[in-house]
Amino acid sequence: TKTVSKCYVQVTGMTCASCVANIERNLRREDGIHSILVALMAGKAEVRYNPAVIHPSAIAELIRELGFGATVMENCGEGDGILELVVRGMTCASCVHKIESTLMKTNGVLYCSVALATNKAHIKYDPEIIGPRDVIQVVKDLGFTTSLVKKDRSASHLDHKQEIRQWKRSFVVSLVFCIPVMGLMIYMMVMDSQLSDAYAHHNMSSEEMEALHSSMVLEYQILPGLSVMNFLSFLLCVPVQIFGGWHFYIQAYKAVKHKTANMDVLIVLATTIAFVYSLVILLVAMAEKAKVNPVTFFDTPPMLFVFISLGRWLEHVAKGKTSEALARLISLQATEATIVTLGPDNVLLSEEQVDVELVQRGDIVKVIPGGKFPVDGRVIEGHSMVDESLITGEAMPVTKKPGNTVIAGSINQNGSLLISATHVGADTTLSQIVKLVEEAQTSKAPIQQFADKLSGYFVPCIVAVSVVTLFAWIIIGFVDFEIVEKYFLGYNKSISAAEVIIRFAFQASITVLCIACPCSLGLA
Repeated sequence: TKTVSKCYVQVTGMTCASCVANIERNLRREDGIHSILVALMAGKAEVRYNPAVIHPSAIAELIRELGFGATVMENCGEGDGILELVVRGMTCASCVHKIESTLMKTNGVLYCSVALATNKAHIKYDPEIIGPRDVIQVVKDLGFTTSLVKKDRSASHLDHKQEIRQWKRSFVVSLVFCIPVMGLMIYMMVMDSQLSDAYAHHNMSSEEMEALHSSMVLEYQILPGLSVMNFLSFLLCVPVQIFGGWHFYIQAYKAVKHKTANMDVLIVLATTIAFVYSLVILLVAMAEKAKVNPVTFFDTPPMLFVFISLGRWLEHVAKGKTSEALARLISLQATEATIVTLGPDNVLLSEEQVDVELVQRGDIVKVIPGGKFPVDGRVIEGHSMVDESLITGEAMPVTKKPGNTVIAGSINQNGSLLISATHVGADTTLSQIVKLVEEAQTSKAPIQQFADKLSGYFVPCIVAVSVVTLFAWIIIGFVDFEIVEKYFLGYNKSISAAEVIIRFAFQASITVLCIACPCSLGLA
């Protein structure tokens, strides 16, 4: 017997089935090549060759001469089939050993491990020699019942419904409370400017001045130091902080636990500090019974949460769209296949319905009119028209005669066909498309990775800057109190200078934090 080795070649530049046929046809003619199988979507050729006559590098060179890019793939483990079985009827460790040793002796099985606790068997095999049905048969002959681990065909892990719901909810909550806060803010601004105008021109009668003041109902103090405005802002801010920010807190906690800083950490930092600082300032003002209402930052958290949760919500909606397409793709896969045994002169001897996962390479599969092709294969017998629009987008049915290739998931129209399976399981064109889409979904865009990396540095920087601001103002204040006095308007003369300085420093540093936070929105 001639020794036969197997190698995999990564082929680039293939655009359609005729490229595949071209490569296969030309390479079969070469000396030392036994068989070649090319998968279009995976861009992979599996070649069986005689190492005495030809080398993998020479095979890649032959493909290159045909005008395609080709490199030999190093890891040959790619072609191993992997099988997950549920085995019932095992009672003890000796059963496990019996199954494992029998399977390992079986030709074509490369690796096998059986777990008694979970009733599962994990088997690696060489699809050239043996297939899942043979393995299952071996286990059945030992007296155990066994079945495939059912694959979840619904693509539910790609479905972003739950995240969409979660972010939508947090967006709506934040929005509902944000609008009144913004309304209050705008009202205050307008009123402030009117007042200052009035003071500037002095051309109003005292009655008018009185009227303006009374319209400043928001500045009215319910309790000493607690104005209506601040009280309302506080009430509106609490639910946002809790419900709107819930997911951010969870994410931020996880990030900090792993000693990284991401966007969520910054958002949580800014909103929490703004909230806590405002609350403390209010309590201090109430304790002091201050005449002038302190400047609070209750408007910051709701607005931040609104913008960011809106962004996240939209992101997940976009992801969900792709997932929908994927789920539809996956639903195109046939679930069962009819396998037939042929006698001499292609006489049908027997046929049986099996799960698609159990079809092995080289099996003869019968496809009736109106049926889906369960696997990729080559037609052996029969003539028919096939609707391949799901893969190629071509509306017209394609004629199939012996020797033509068929694609899994396409629909057979008018004639019965017998096909020989060439690509099964995860190697079919459809599975490859699904895999590519999944990979595209789970991988990050380079710009996104860059943004994440940046925000890793960005967060500590901002925190550092705001701490520096805090200390800088404290130092400035103690050195030259006039400067602080100039910028810190309307502070109560009854408070000591030191307290004024510290309050002002805090205000400055929190402003830095809060403003830098939407700036990370820019990053996003």
